Amino acid sequence: MNPDNALSRAMRPFARLPAPLRARALTLVFGRVVPFVGTAGLKYEEVSTERVVVSLANRRRVQNHIHGVHAAAMALLAETATGFVVGLNLQDDKVPLIKSLHVDYKRRAQGSLRAVATLDVEQRERLAREPKGEVLVPIVVTDESGESPIVCQMVWAWVTKKA
Repeated sequence: MNPDNALSRAMRPFARLPAPLRARALTLVFGRVVPFVGTAGLKYEEVSTERVVVSLANRRRVQNHIHGVHAAAMALLAETATGFVVGLNLQDDKVPLIKSLHVDYKRRAQGSLRAVATLDVEQRERLAREPKGEVLVPIVVTDESGESPIVCQMVWAWVTKKA
């Protein structure tokens, strides 16, 4: 089920672009819509109602004191990917809200990071059908070594917008 919502409609013009240009265009547009995401330099690599992939280069503006990606930037990456996949599955009369964000830092990140957020069919149907609820969105964040420096649990809620 693919809801025809404002977010999916905003993405339609980019569908015809080749993948590298589409990723760059989505990154620019959504970086302007959510300024903090744009400031951090998050890059949207893949966007669908089933899966959203967002990456973050290890650049000075997001580094910590040991020149790795800052803990808050890692959490932002995971929150952005999960929130985006939820937003793509909600009707326009609903609003997504982060309910809980739990991040365990397991080891120092090596280089750039990549977050993959997914929703299964049942989760997507609930998001489209129920007037309010919550969902634990699966998220995997890996670094350049292919390992996960963080393990996350992101619970998103949604409610019907007030008239």
